[in-house]
Amino acid sequence: MDFSLTEEQQAFRDIVRRWVDAEAPKDWMRALEADEENYPYALWDKIAEQGFFGIGIPEEYDGLGGDVMMQMIFAREFARTAGGLLWVWGLTSFGGAKTIGAVGTEEQKNRWLRPMAQGKLRVSLSMTEPDGGTDVLGAMKTHAEKVEGGWKLNGAKMWTTGAKAADRLLVLARTDKTVEKKHHGLTMFFVDAKSPGITASLLPKLGMRAMGSCEVHYEDVFVPDEDVLGEPGQAWYAMLPTLNNERIMVGAQCLGAIDGVLEDALEYMLQRKAFGGIIGRFQILQHYVADIATWQKTTELLLNNVAWMQANGMPCGVEANMLKMVATENAVKAADLGIQILGGMGYSAETDMQRYWRDHRILRMTPISNEMVRNTIAESLGLPRSF
Repeated sequence: MDFSLTEEQQAFRDIVRRWVDAEAPKDWMRALEADEENYPYALWDKIAEQGFFGIGIPEEYDGLGGDVMMQMIFAREFARTAGGLLWVWGLTSFGGAKTIGAVGTEEQKNRWLRPMAQGKLRVSLSMTEPDGGTDVLGAMKTHAEKVEGGWKLNGAKMWTTGAKAADRLLVLARTDKTVEKKHHGLTMFFVDAKSPGITASLLPKLGMRAMGSCEVHYEDVFVPDEDVLGEPGQAWYAMLPTLNNERIMVGAQCLGAIDGVLEDALEYMLQRKAFGGIIGRFQILQHYVADIATWQKTTELLLNNVAWMQANGMPCGVEANMLKMVATENAVKAADLGIQILGGMGYSAETDMQRYWRDHRILRMTPISNEMVRNTIAESLGLPRSF
């Protein structure tokens, strides 16, 4: 078994790392994140200028090509400084390009993948219901009715990140209320975010700031037939191919955060002096960084294994859930210890430790709660469903 990167992957990683250090340093990311009410367009433009929105999009649609491994290499390296601002790239890459590539028609791929690859089309995911959370299907009240030439969409969504800056909203809605199972009768719409009847309100939050998570209301929003993704009523089956990628991307983001935490902790421990010498000589702090380094390695091995399975077309739903659970919990633990190592400076907005903690605490709950992840893992082992 060989979990090391290929020469091509290593070369790509090195390119991304140099770009991140030069164009997306931590101090700039910290300043962007603090400006909660304004979307970081300048960061978007830098990513677009370098062509990174094309990662994972086939060359025939103006992309750079590459599989999920290449996407995860980029996500890890970028998250080392960007933290939650990774999703400036990730929402369009995952929610847009991955979804269109999986279920879009040839006409839709030509219409949307090209501008995505060029950084000219921003996508936001509009899935979570106000009464939902993990039970997104059971709580689904957003609905759409067939009208001449398209559909009329009504309802509300929560935590639609980047909605105010989006060009397109990926919306899940119920189009058939007579079905026996809650995952039937759902349709996915790729909605023009500037359509009449859409209003978005910013939701202040602890972390993942500057991305602008919103509550979005849809009131008689007309969506033409050509903006339906996949077969009407079959959206759940259309979404399944993308779920593993979302969990893998979360894993990569968390690993990048752990990289950043360890990097900052070591630098501080080698410079900060107390009681007659550097604090890096204290055994308890050495134990902290040993724990962080171990969480880093275990997360890395699991990420590489799951991404490799996905890239090779192997079933990995359970493993992707395991990765999501382990990576999110390791990232939060690592950031918490990082704050402890830096002491008062770790709690200060002048450093990144507090940002790493804030940005990744939410990922223990989303896109699926770690409690629900544990339920599904247990069920995969033959135990009865607990919900």
